[in-house]
Amino acid sequence: MKVFLIVLDSLGAGALPDAAEFGDAGANTLKSISRSGRFFIPNLISLGLGNIEGLSFLGAADRPLASYGRARELSRGKDTTVGHWEIAGVVSLRPLPTFPDGFPPELIRRFSREVGRGVLCNKPYSGTEVIRDYGEESVGTGKLIVYTSADSVFQIAAHEEAVPLEELYEICRRARGILQGEWGVGRVIARPFTGTPGNYVRTANRRDFSLEPPEETLLDVLYARGIDTVSVGKIADIFSGRGIRRAVPTHGNAEGMAAAKKLAEERFDGFVFVNLVDFDMLYGHRQDSDGYAAALSAFDAWLPELLDRLRPDDRLILTADHGCDPGDDSTDHTREYVPILVYGPEPRPLGTREGFCDIGQTVANWFGVKLHRGKEMF
Repeated sequence: MKVFLIVLDSLGAGALPDAAEFGDAGANTLKSISRSGRFFIPNLISLGLGNIEGLSFLGAADRPLASYGRARELSRGKDTTVGHWEIAGVVSLRPLPTFPDGFPPELIRRFSREVGRGVLCNKPYSGTEVIRDYGEESVGTGKLIVYTSADSVFQIAAHEEAVPLEELYEICRRARGILQGEWGVGRVIARPFTGTPGNYVRTANRRDFSLEPPEETLLDVLYARGIDTVSVGKIADIFSGRGIRRAVPTHGNAEGMAAAKKLAEERFDGFVFVNLVDFDMLYGHRQDSDGYAAALSAFDAWLPELLDRLRPDDRLILTADHGCDPGDDSTDHTREYVPILVYGPEPRPLGTREGFCDIGQTVANWFGVKLHRGKEMF
């Protein structure tokens, strides 16, 4: 048996009851992109996406081909790290630190001293705007552009010709070593860019350097039992490589989908954990509803290729890790339910799950192991 768990990064399914506390009242990523003329997802609808509570505007299937439901986040956050950790059984009741006024001067001084380069910006910023505003100075001086967002992140941007990729990655590793305890952000992110003044663009060579999960995860449990665990995309970064036997790096959705299809064709049993990042990185944060809709439609058109390659005992779970509503007034993530579609077992309604960890517990149960948190869905 293979189990594929594919995270459609940021595909939120409507605001959580506490969304207003996070500045996200009324957020609904799926509703925003459904208004686009580029939105066409008949295969996801046939699986039962529109049968999920709160998503009836998509249109319900008479006989859904998959089990369907949604999950409410228990962790105090709305970012990639805590979302994936919770899917894998770790609930973060204390929010990871954020820095809405920029990072403390003592932290920036220590970081600059350790990496041997100066720092520009040090404030919350849009990733595309920060290279527009600071890129030329960064290239001319060799200084690093350090910025953050509403999420728990320490982002480092540099031109690939001014700071070679391997040096940038090593800088991020050093930053990760510094950013612990009260400074322990969820992710240090390398944000390389290329181009010329006025035409700087971020490249696909992003890398995430996450905190290690504070508890045992689904990946740890499966790995300890000798079960093959394969990560696709940034999953290995999110879990700091822990519990992963084979990591398949990718640059965007197309490579991630190609890797998943190839793994479905391989002869092995195990767990395949996939993240498709473009929804969030290229479209949600940039408030590009049309681009987001087109990307989901492309995934939908590809989905039958994966389903056709699944063996009779294989299973597929589609879900998300948070929202990133491109139709709201912010470029930040949004606090939303996540959809759950499970293809393989006899289809049934799954209702609203109290915690993303029910997903991980279900996967663990299929492999005959248990997690500390979550309830099985079947």
